Amino acid sequence: MAPRSPVFLAKARYRQRRLRDALRLLPILGAVLWLVPLLWPRGEGGQTNAVALIYMFVIWAGLVVLGAVFSSRLDPLADPDPGTQEAP
Repeated sequence: MAPRSPVFLAKARYRQRRLRDALRLLPILGAVLWLVPLLWPRGEGGQTNAVALIYMFVIWAGLVVLGAVFSSRLDPLADPDPGTQEAP
């Protein structure tokens, strides 16, 4: 009988995969957050366009910072999927 591979991944590999997943979700998070100003009330007592633009700039800057932090923690030499092999 062949030896079985471990059921769980090593902590470092698991964290790298979750970090890659988080990086893949950043554009979706940004799109959802950019749609929030559409829900704000308009007219009297509502938010102005200037507030909406500032909000969108802050969201954009936050996404840039989050992307930079996540990508700096990403190991470029780590194999994303060790089960796949490239053709020679």
